[in-house]
Amino acid sequence: MTQASTFSSTTTTGVPPWSLGVCSWSLQVKSIPELKGLMDKLGIDVVQIACGDPHHASWDEGDAMPDAALASGIVMTGAMLGFPGEDYTTPETIKRTGGFGDPATRAERLERLKWALERTKALGLTDLTLHAGFIPEPVDPARSAMLDTLARAGRLAADAGITMAVETGQETAELLRRTLDELKAPNLKVNFDPANMLLYDMGDPIRAVEILGPDIRSVHVKDARRTQTTGQWGQEVPLGEGEVNIPAFLRALERVGYRGPLVVEREVGDQAARLRDVALGLERLRRWREE
Repeated sequence: MTQASTFSSTTTTGVPPWSLGVCSWSLQVKSIPELKGLMDKLGIDVVQIACGDPHHASWDEGDAMPDAALASGIVMTGAMLGFPGEDYTTPETIKRTGGFGDPATRAERLERLKWALERTKALGLTDLTLHAGFIPEPVDPARSAMLDTLARAGRLAADAGITMAVETGQETAELLRRTLDELKAPNLKVNFDPANMLLYDMGDPIRAVEILGPDIRSVHVKDARRTQTTGQWGQEVPLGEGEVNIPAFLRALERVGYRGPLVVEREVGDQAARLRDVALGLERLRRWREE
């Protein structure tokens, strides 16, 4: 497959189709100069950038981070928000603490979302990604309140002129598809992470692309092996060494008309190991992208 075969010359994020990039938090950086330096080593200028939170980076620049990022020359595709108190120790702990899932934290997290929307605008961006939290099934009485919260979050994003993309993995693609269809919010989209489908044991990532295709706004390119034990995480591995089948994933994205960047995410290992694995992933993506 080639970049010119299917895709137009620009994308919704303003970068060329299928540009290769990295998630800023994957590099465990604390400042924009450190981020820029590592991106230069990787030979890329495209990044999805953390707003600044316990899980995705605290910036030394503080409130001056957006100005520093804009002056650095990096090309940002969107921002990422995590919430204080989210606990990824096990699938069960993140089910209790993730996103808007806990009614007791919804009000404060909607306030945090307002802050993130302002930061996204300050960065000159139109896209914000987050984990929405585990979405209840239709038979669950908790579903109505959760959908009301997601609808409110979507309205806050729409009022700010921001597209909010919820990340895949914490529910099946079928359940997320049904939820988006019920919410009917044009600015609620999907940040697709194929590895999360395996890490959370939520189905076939390739089939999930076909189900969610029209609403895939951005992607994290990550690989994993499915868990063998209920209630435990699967194993995240370097690109090409897991069960996603990244070339098939790219072909599926092409079939549904995805035109956005391919942003590598790596969340295991120290900084040196992550940098090595991201570099390997980018090298393999360059080859697979042209096949």
